[in-house]
Amino acid sequence: MLPELLSRGGAMIWLLLLAGAVAVAVFVERLLHYHREQINSLDFLNGVRNVLKRDNVVEAISICEATPGPVARLVKTAILSRDRGREGVREALEEAGLVEVPRLEERLNLLATIAQIAPIMGLLGTVLGFIEVFRVLQQQGVSAPANELAGGIWQALVCTGAGLALAIPCYAGYNYLVSRVNTIVLDMEKASTEILNLLTEAGS
Repeated sequence: MLPELLSRGGAMIWLLLLAGAVAVAVFVERLLHYHREQINSLDFLNGVRNVLKRDNVVEAISICEATPGPVARLVKTAILSRDRGREGVREALEEAGLVEVPRLEERLNLLATIAQIAPIMGLLGTVLGFIEVFRVLQQQGVSAPANELAGGIWQALVCTGAGLALAIPCYAGYNYLVSRVNTIVLDMEKASTEILNLLTEAGS
């Protein structure tokens, strides 16, 4: 069934398949990336807190460097900026956050774009299919064989279906990845507040 649909979909079906392959690659890459970047921030901060209470800054920085993800990088930035005072640490955290968030959102726009243009690409394929139908009618009149007209109708319907079939999972995947980003950003904000308070208490 699938090979037949591909053969009847015209050129646009191959563009939709290419867009679908790109969408799958982006989704899988981002999913794996977020899995690596998201850590148990509570346990991580407890470990850093215990080390800092012993005034062992070097070990605290080592823990941050050994831990993946933006939360650990923010905490490391805060520790390295601890001599700048509360406002200095806050500014350093804000600057680091401005670097980390775009990294998390990288390539999500591509997935959103594919979700938006897939139905339009399908519609273009539909229009091309009906153009083919009317071309046959113009050449052969109303007596045109049904099997020749069917080719254009097939193309129209296959492209419409393929465009929608691509857009729906892309929208769902995009929204899921955005929710993962929001979760990580929330962890970053909580960790920033925790480490800021911890360093302020230690310095007072």
